[in-house]
Amino acid sequence: MKKFIETLKNCWRIEDLRQRILITLLFVAIYRFGSFVVLPGINPGMLEKLQSQTAGGLMSLLDMFSGGAFSNASMFALGIMPYISASIVMQLLAVAVPYFQKMQREGESGRKKISWYTRILTVAILVFQAPTYLLNLKVQTPGALASGLTWTEFMIPAFIILTAGSMFILWLGERITDKGIGNGISIIIMIGIIARLPQAFFQEVSSRFTAITSGGLVMFIAEIIILYAVVCASLLLVQGVRKVPVQYAKRLVGNKQYGGARQYIPLKLFAANVMPIIFAQALMFIPLGIVQFSTDSTNPILQQLLNNTSVLYNVVYVILVVAFTYFYTAITLNPTQMAEDMKRNNGFIPGIKPGKPTADYIDNVISRITFPGSLFIAFIAIMPALAGFLNVQQAFSQFFGGTSLLILVGVVIDTLQQIESHLMMRHYDGLLNSGHTRGGAVSAY
Repeated sequence: MKKFIETLKNCWRIEDLRQRILITLLFVAIYRFGSFVVLPGINPGMLEKLQSQTAGGLMSLLDMFSGGAFSNASMFALGIMPYISASIVMQLLAVAVPYFQKMQREGESGRKKISWYTRILTVAILVFQAPTYLLNLKVQTPGALASGLTWTEFMIPAFIILTAGSMFILWLGERITDKGIGNGISIIIMIGIIARLPQAFFQEVSSRFTAITSGGLVMFIAEIIILYAVVCASLLLVQGVRKVPVQYAKRLVGNKQYGGARQYIPLKLFAANVMPIIFAQALMFIPLGIVQFSTDSTNPILQQLLNNTSVLYNVVYVILVVAFTYFYTAITLNPTQMAEDMKRNNGFIPGIKPGKPTADYIDNVISRITFPGSLFIAFIAIMPALAGFLNVQQAFSQFFGGTSLLILVGVVIDTLQQIESHLMMRHYDGLLNSGHTRGGAVSAY
């Protein structure tokens, strides 16, 4: 505790770090304040049906990622999810379309173009999602509109506000990245998730100690132990690294000798980061859009796909997570490029010939560590559904796994690393016990 207090004092002593932390807190406070600003013309006291709709199923996930703004009919109701969806589409295009592949290889100028296209696509997605949200709001809360105001008069300004609200959140995230402690989009997502934790925790405590068949204190302690075990396992997954030894040959340049040292290529067990779950979750939201326009919303298969605790939903979810883990690892790590870079720098893997054999060896290692990693990610993804068998409340079960847990663990570690780097540059001890972290952290974006 004493070391922790001393570390906080060190953070305050460094002017640049202090300003970055304060700026981050300011932007986070603005984001949370906006989550409670209801759309003009809506009576917040008449939103009970909308809030009950988001209490379970896929709607609860949407509400969680928006930090409760979705169920509040807030100006930030659509949150950052449209931008995430646009980013996913752009990453897929960068793999499948040569034009975007070339753009991605153009360095900083290419990244700026891709970022611009992503914003345009975000607006296009909002043009579809904002009216859908407003139509759902009209169906769920027909009496929430202020007297003297028609839904036709309400829709147009509300559409503009929802679109502008999501783009403003994106701007806040970028400012946190530039002026704050970094990874602004990830922090925005994390704050939205954490905002639901206190309420979910107290609901779970209340249910355990009020219901006769809930198991009381014993079951609550068992829940906390399981949650702690899952968090520890997620930490190991986030920081797990398989090291491939690389021997660099000696070379003589002038009168000086270079090379001869052995180094390691760190291949992460979790190279795909949280992206496979985000990809899979985005696809699992498709049935929600189908229901809005389907005349047969009582279809049993569709109903199972809308229930994130059903067997069909979780089987499809696991398949998608495993598939996207391999897909995203393939586009993130390029064994051929790694082998060429190694050969160019007079490096080789002991016992493996340079060139294609080295690329094949690295590819085999990546495949072997990706398989158990993908299975473990899939297990983490369906943990909220498994927690339901212990009668864990829907809101609290979301913190047992899935995107929420991995984002929380990854972003917290990455934020600590950002702060620690500022401290270590000025010869202060970091926030982490060892003074540094093993491997790389996970960021949502």
